[in-house]
Amino acid sequence: MATEVKLPRLGQGMESGTIVRWLKAEGDDVKKREPLYELDTDKVTQEVESDIDGVLLKIVVAQGEVEVGSTIAVIGKDGEDVSLEATVSTGTKAPTPSSPESAAPSEPAAGDSGLPALSAGGNGDAASSVGLPAGGQIKASPLARRIARERGIELTSLVGTGPDGRIVAEDVEKAPPGIAPAPASPPAALPAPIGEIEVVTMTSIRKTIARRLTEAWAAPVFQLGVSIDMTEALHLREQLVSSLTEGDVKPTVNDLLTRLVGVALVRHRAVNATFTGEEIHRHPGAHVGIAVAAPNGLVVPVIRDADRRSVQEIARSRADLVGRAREGKLTLQDMEGGTFTISNLGMFGVEQFVAVINPPQVAILAVGAVKQAPVVVDGEVDVAPLMHVTLTCDHRAIDGADGAEFLRTLVALVEQPALAL
Repeated sequence: MATEVKLPRLGQGMESGTIVRWLKAEGDDVKKREPLYELDTDKVTQEVESDIDGVLLKIVVAQGEVEVGSTIAVIGKDGEDVSLEATVSTGTKAPTPSSPESAAPSEPAAGDSGLPALSAGGNGDAASSVGLPAGGQIKASPLARRIARERGIELTSLVGTGPDGRIVAEDVEKAPPGIAPAPASPPAALPAPIGEIEVVTMTSIRKTIARRLTEAWAAPVFQLGVSIDMTEALHLREQLVSSLTEGDVKPTVNDLLTRLVGVALVRHRAVNATFTGEEIHRHPGAHVGIAVAAPNGLVVPVIRDADRRSVQEIARSRADLVGRAREGKLTLQDMEGGTFTISNLGMFGVEQFVAVINPPQVAILAVGAVKQAPVVVDGEVDVAPLMHVTLTCDHRAIDGADGAEFLRTLVALVEQPALAL
């Protein structure tokens, strides 16, 4: 008997996901644990494996956002009859010869869109225009309405190709330009800019970044900054690199810093904490997140037990996580459970900056570039490699003294790494 494939809940709090593409076509054999499709969640884009063996008889949702638990496909035996009327909240149903999606889009009904339905024009004859529903309302995305207004195109003359006949930006861009109303006082002629406006669609990850960092910005935070003499730390890194076996991952300054931050965190658990709104959870182990600029947006994979791992082990984990982050192959398990985050922009030459907390964590360390700078040692002016770090703290969970004590320990560990042994 054919089995309906439901959209799984891949993480706590996940309510929906966006199907990016199918890795199998209808009629293909499918094996259990074989990648079936790519799913974009609010944390990561990943391949989802099949739970069963069989043949992919029908793709119900080809792509688009779908609620958890909705039917997205059917797997069964070859030649098995499929008569399925699956209901999904959103998403694009795969076109079939018997489905209305394979023909021209049907005319939309007024008021059934999740967005407010807007009048297509200002005159009273709009309801008789082509493509306008009987109720005098038309469904179009905000971007489509803006482009149509700028180009002088009547939305009533268009047929939407979006869900439920909704007019999307692409429909407007394909339409011939209309006559835009002349401005009351035309501006002085200027040379036309080269190129077109680039419109970037917000991915689930980008939307989550915006939402979470907006929440973080609302938290009462304070920053503490110190400069660290990196002489001994750089010398230790050189020793580690010189002792590498052929083909092993070369440790970076950030790998060494991750280890030392882990040691400092377990000594100052007030900083190694998460805030739930009602409780502060102080963690016994340091699971340090590393901010990585991935193609789809900033992601923070986690290096677990950083306080108990060697610098070389951390380097191997970091190389694996960063590589998969840039290929879009991180899993939810790679991203969950962090207790603290390091954001390093030193490789770009940035000497000092302030990072935004990664909720529900209560602190984040911004790391700048190592620069040669004058220092005073025993009354004498000398030159030393200095690195500025800034600790951002959530004042709801951390007091100033807690953050200052953590930084004092971290400075001591970096300037004398033997103290971490």
